[in-house]
Amino acid sequence: MLKIQGLHKKYGNYHALDGLDMELKDGALFGFVGPNGAGKTTTIKIMTGLLKPDRGTVELDGKDMLADTMGLRMRIGYVPDHFGLYDNLKVSEYMEFFAACYNLEGFEARKRARSLLEQVGLGERMDAFVDGLSRGMQQRLCLARALIHDPELLIMDEPTAGLDPRQRIAVRNLIAEIALQKIVIVSTHVVPDV
Repeated sequence: MLKIQGLHKKYGNYHALDGLDMELKDGALFGFVGPNGAGKTTTIKIMTGLLKPDRGTVELDGKDMLADTMGLRMRIGYVPDHFGLYDNLKVSEYMEFFAACYNLEGFEARKRARSLLEQVGLGERMDAFVDGLSRGMQQRLCLARALIHDPELLIMDEPTAGLDPRQRIAVRNLIAEIALQKIVIVSTHVVPDV
């Protein structure tokens, strides 16, 4: 279970978060909806350990996520709203690189990468270069990358931004499938995506 209590964050005089509380049970799919500037990305950056709150707590299964950022990184998968891709790598190399970041190597890493690439519809693109993929395919690759270590919590910031209608539907369907097994938080300002 994910539990956030009394989360506050100010930027100068601007109060981006003013006492945010939320609780999500395992297997939940949560749409974090609001206009640009509402504090969605700030909340996500706090949950992922990229930003410290002024006050408040974030717990996953009763453990303080803000106190142990290394442990936190092993328990969450994060798909940011903009991401860097390693253009000169093949899709399979990209996945194996990130698997190694989580101490998955060799046969186990290749097996996990292949399974995830199949799940996101990129199984036939393993030998393609990342920079040759369409935006939608790159988005699905980043989703596979975020799942490489089988996290308990998946956080996605604007996962359908810049995608055409068909790609949006494909990504939404993937998210719904993943949400059957994990806590998934999807941040967006596009209400129909939720």
